Amino acid sequence: MTRHLPAILFLLPLVLAICLPLIGLKHREWCRPLAITTLVGMVLVSVANLAGILQTGTIHYAFGGWAAPVGIEWVADGLAGVLTVALSLVGLVCVIFLSSVLFPYLGSRIVPFYTLVLLLIASLTGMVFAGDLFNLFVFLEVSALCAYALVGLAGGKALFAGFRYLILGTFGASLYLLGVGYLYAETGTLNMADLALRVPPLVGSKAIAVGVLFMFIGLGIKMALVPLHGWLPDAYAYAPDRVSPMLASLVTKVALYGWIRIMFWVLGAHAVVYQIPVLFLVGFLGAVAALIGAFLALSQENIKRMFAYGGLSHIGLVLVGISLGNQTGFAGGVFYLLNDAVMQAGLFFWAGAIIHLYGVRNIEDLTRLHGAPGWMSVALVVIALSMIGIPPTGGFFGKWYIILGAVEAQNYLAIAAVLIATLLTLAYFLKLFERVFRERSADQPPLIREVPLAVRVSLGATSVAVIVLGLMSDHIVSFLLKNAVPPGL
Repeated sequence: MTRHLPAILFLLPLVLAICLPLIGLKHREWCRPLAITTLVGMVLVSVANLAGILQTGTIHYAFGGWAAPVGIEWVADGLAGVLTVALSLVGLVCVIFLSSVLFPYLGSRIVPFYTLVLLLIASLTGMVFAGDLFNLFVFLEVSALCAYALVGLAGGKALFAGFRYLILGTFGASLYLLGVGYLYAETGTLNMADLALRVPPLVGSKAIAVGVLFMFIGLGIKMALVPLHGWLPDAYAYAPDRVSPMLASLVTKVALYGWIRIMFWVLGAHAVVYQIPVLFLVGFLGAVAALIGAFLALSQENIKRMFAYGGLSHIGLVLVGISLGNQTGFAGGVFYLLNDAVMQAGLFFWAGAIIHLYGVRNIEDLTRLHGAPGWMSVALVVIALSMIGIPPTGGFFGKWYIILGAVEAQNYLAIAAVLIATLLTLAYFLKLFERVFRERSADQPPLIREVPLAVRVSLGATSVAVIVLGLMSDHIVSFLLKNAVPPGL
């Protein structure tokens, strides 16, 4: 039974997504409870899957009885197990938030909306387990198509943002697929484990170098790596406020995971492709992204756009960690990836709540929050402390292990990039706090709004999660070091 858990985990949201249009013909009101119930089931199955991986080792699931490399194979190892637990938990909290009565009723669009959300989660799950490059592409595109539609759901400027996301995303997918073609032409296989055996003797091949370059640029667009991030700020800023948390916390993170999987499990931990050290290039681009993303966040006045650029910076920090070429840096980068998924969700939960409760979209309007419940400000502070990297939050320990990895690698430029990005993150949150906690003028009456339960649950869960991740950081990183480090690192 344990070996079937990855397939069950994928089928739970997929089957409901297929059935929901039929169910919604007469019972639209069932969409929300069915989606939440399915995500609860995913959480339980993902935990059981991780426990099974720890007990029996890596699970290789061959579809149709055709063994790899001929058949389609899913691989559930320690890293995939941890990522699916995080994906299920964050996805559940995001679905609870987007189901809040805080947002306008979708009417007849409620069925396709929840169908897209469930398809998005199912395709992201497939990306995590995919054991070959082509199926990774298939799930990457299914998730992207769902994301394009969800971004454009708000209409107006969101349609233009969604269209630009579509154009750039399609370009990135085309480059990735072209790169896969180069690797297949040179090696005759698409299975990652098989490629890991055939690629090393061919690292001096121009075809391998071009293929890897195309794949990296394609996935760089998907994960919004600076300077390939042009689609992301508008997509997050103009997307429906109920959708932004899911996009920010899951879509780019799983694309980043896909690149980690290819870089370490296909190319090798210390690959030099056509005389180009891959880890050095990734680390350099990560450091640039960390600094530019944080600097651009500091210059924003729109709150959602500020958080979007902050997310770009943290993608760079993850890349800095995994590029250090040692186990400590890799575990720190993956741990920071888990934290960033939670932090991005929490920030966009908060942004969506203040937009709909208090009409606040820009920093200059934050003084309207003086009638807001105190716990909303506390939630913002807790998540911001993790973004900045203040103990005992998970964000601090993620950066701490990245810095330890940089010290071990004697990479002092990486340390400088992490510290400068941290100071810039502190600066833009101080800019935010200055308005949130500014004393209200006497002629400005406080706005009292009742906060829906779903919003309280979502914000509370992410605030508690960043602290729990910090307190459990030693155990989580130890687990990653033991079960999720790539071979040869």
